[in-house]
Amino acid sequence: MTESLKIAFIGLGQMATALASGFVRANVVKPENIYGFDVAHDSAAKFADTIGASTFDSPVKAIENASVVVFAVKPQHMGGALSPIRDAIANEPGKALFISIAAGLPISYFENALGKSIRLARVMPNTPCLVGEGASGFALNESVKPEDGAIVKTLLETSGLAYELPETLLDAVTGLSGSAPAYVFMAIEALADGGVKAGLPRAIALDLAAQTLKGGAEMYLKTKRHPGALKDSVTSPAGTTIAGVAALEARGFRSALIEAVVVGAERSRELGKNYR
Repeated sequence: MTESLKIAFIGLGQMATALASGFVRANVVKPENIYGFDVAHDSAAKFADTIGASTFDSPVKAIENASVVVFAVKPQHMGGALSPIRDAIANEPGKALFISIAAGLPISYFENALGKSIRLARVMPNTPCLVGEGASGFALNESVKPEDGAIVKTLLETSGLAYELPETLLDAVTGLSGSAPAYVFMAIEALADGGVKAGLPRAIALDLAAQTLKGGAEMYLKTKRHPGALKDSVTSPAGTTIAGVAALEARGFRSALIEAVVVGAERSRELGKNYR
């Protein structure tokens, strides 16, 4: 399925580089079958050096031989990126599978810009894709081929987890996996501060906090035991952990995280209205 893939990236920033690196690392796409375009020459040069890809001086040239085109530019710049492509694909709008990783831009935005018959996947990735530990949700439009969903999933899973969902749920994905890396970083910092207050050196406290969060996440992902059961397994009667759990509950720890996800999803919906 992936042996014949030729992938073009429009926009060659960190996320494009992370995704392309994952494709190559997983032997899903060969470097010589990756193409790119970016208005910033420095970004294009860095992408070419990192991936071993070919870059071009126009988006039309970059997508000319591509079977998959990834839009990795910021939402406010997407209109300018799509404009020259519209004419280039006018005679064969279904030739390539388009993938957008631009936050907030709905499928209808691309269909209005490029035509209803384009094959499109809208993806909500997150920044841990940069280290191969991403969590992504994606939605497909009605023009996709039966195999397109499998292609998108295979590509995204080179950088982490990926789930196909109805487009209406991508705002929830944004509120959860899209925004929550920031909450994880806050948790690492706060836990480390607690360690420092208890007497640990800062560098060691940070490493212990980060590894503990990583280890806890891996325990759930590998065992699929309910998080409550995993929590109970380390919470001894009258012990240190239950004392800490009680302190967190008294300060609204879980309700704060729930609310953060909900307001993030609501904000994503609000931002998306600007492009519908």
